[in-house]
Amino acid sequence: MLENTFIHVPGIGPETERRLWQLGILTWEQYLHSKRPLFSPTRDAFVRKNLTDSLANRDDILFFRERLFSADQWRLYDAFKDRAVYLDIETSGGYEDVDDITVIGLYDGHSVQTFVNGVNLNEFELAISSYEVVITFNGALFDLPVIRRQFQHVELPPVHIDLRFFLKRLGYRGGLKAIEKTFSISRSTQIEGMSGYDAVHLWEAYQSGDEGSLESLIEYNTADIVNLKPLMERGYREMRGRLLGPAV
Repeated sequence: MLENTFIHVPGIGPETERRLWQLGILTWEQYLHSKRPLFSPTRDAFVRKNLTDSLANRDDILFFRERLFSADQWRLYDAFKDRAVYLDIETSGGYEDVDDITVIGLYDGHSVQTFVNGVNLNEFELAISSYEVVITFNGALFDLPVIRRQFQHVELPPVHIDLRFFLKRLGYRGGLKAIEKTFSISRSTQIEGMSGYDAVHLWEAYQSGDEGSLESLIEYNTADIVNLKPLMERGYREMRGRLLGPAV
């Protein structure tokens, strides 16, 4: 989708981008190789310069982050998915009048890393620094602000895709578990039906000495991050298909 994108060029909006696609100009390369007059000579030279720069910076995510609105940064997913991580946190929910992060889970599409308060939570900052895209569900309103509050000097990935709002644009509403069911994604019987409220109580039980509660909490958190990947992939395909239609 990145190389199908023209709205990062100043002055090109969704309507102009759609018109280019309808003319069969689906990629930057096709525009640059096109001989037909698409804009005035001055405007055409400007667009060509921007697309040449885009090709030269194809692997620089910051180049595109600065040129795309946050709602359009999902277009970066396929181009940078090998540098993406799925993230979810659990908190104490005000346990003992303190709302701390209890567990952070990271999933890079292949392996899971779990960071537990009082065990290895301090290793999270180094781990997250190696990614360029972070994908969450409702992370813009919850996970990322909480992380920034607890890790005041943390450097989070420059691009954030919040699936709550991205999937809502596709018509999928509700919480993560409800949307998982819409996509026929299931959870193990041990954690089926669990919620964030249960996660708080599992942490309380762990603090009281029940090691098995921590195992259940980590399993719950792991499901939250692992299940984000098929949601991201499905949403990406659907949105790309809606935009490009049969031209894809």
